[in-house]
Order: sequence, then structure tokens, then C-alpha cells
Amino acid sequence: MNLNETVSRLPDETQVCRCEEIRAADVRQAIAEGAHTINDVKRRTRAGMGVCQGIFCTRTIAALIHTTTGEPFENLAPMTARPPARLIPLAQLAAAEE
Repeated sequence: MNLNETVSRLPDETQVCRCEEIRAADVRQAIAEGAHTINDVKRRTRAGMGVCQGIFCTRTIAALIHTTTGEPFENLAPMTARPPARLIPLAQLAAAEE
């Protein structure tokens, strides 16, 4: 089975982005509505904006764009890099003020 067959058989309920709980159906809908780059999908769905910053979902998003639009992989720029962020409890921030 090639990549196009594998991605086209990906059930809509499949979690593409675990951090933000974005399903394959959400990514497909964003593509249908005009998202043709990984950053477009990110802006429309929040996929890739979680704690992992797209480490686990970028390839699947690229594959969905490729199989849906025919855009070659080499034309799909990587997701815009953002500095790592860590969740900080409010209590820790409040203690820093003292």
C-alpha cells in the first residue's frame, strides 16, 4: 500500500494532533476550505500548536495536504518554529511575585 492509499484510508476519527486533539476530519475540512500549507492548517485547526510543537503531527498533515491537493512534498514548507513553551502553574507564578 502506498502513501496515498494509506492516508486516504485514514479514518476521520483518527487523532492527527494528539496535543490539541485534532482529528483527520478537522484537517481534511481545513484543506477543503482552502488551507494548502502546513501553516494554513495550523492556523485553522491549532494542529501543531500543542506542547510538542508539531513533532508528531506535521508529517501526517503534510501527507493529507499532498494526497488531497497533489502539492509535492518538497513544496510544503515546515511549520513555523516557535520557542518551546512549558505549562507553569499559576501558584508558581504567584510565588515569583513575592
